[in-house]
Amino acid sequence: MKNFLFVLLLVPSIAFVDSEELNLDAISKAISSGNADALGQYFDTTVEIAVMDKEETYAKAQAIQVVKDFFSKNKPSSFKQVHQGASKGQDSQYCIGNMVATSGTYRVYIYMKVSSAKQVIQELRFDKE
Repeated sequence: MKNFLFVLLLVPSIAFVDSEELNLDAISKAISSGNADALGQYFDTTVEIAVMDKEETYAKAQAIQVVKDFFSKNKPSSFKQVHQGASKGQDSQYCIGNMVATSGTYRVYIYMKVSSAKQVIQELRFDKE
């Protein structure tokens, strides 16, 4: 009976961690391939997008277009996660990585928060290295 309760309590927490990892993997693939539409699936209803020194908050559809424009001018060839972490309460997560593009290397910062029981991107930054 104790083993059953242990498994019953453990499975939901494992499923939550796996879904976060799957999100980060999908987000990494979308950035690496320059697929703004796939990346946009993980955007919150409003997203803060920063490309170099230009920083603004956009509605989801507009944010996807801004990222599309950025990817069209700076075609990504790869993205590698360098660091990731979560807040104490596990209600937010971040990832920092390097994106290699035709125009150089960019440091990418992704900030995600739990909204309506799923992880969504609230902030995305591209800084030229």
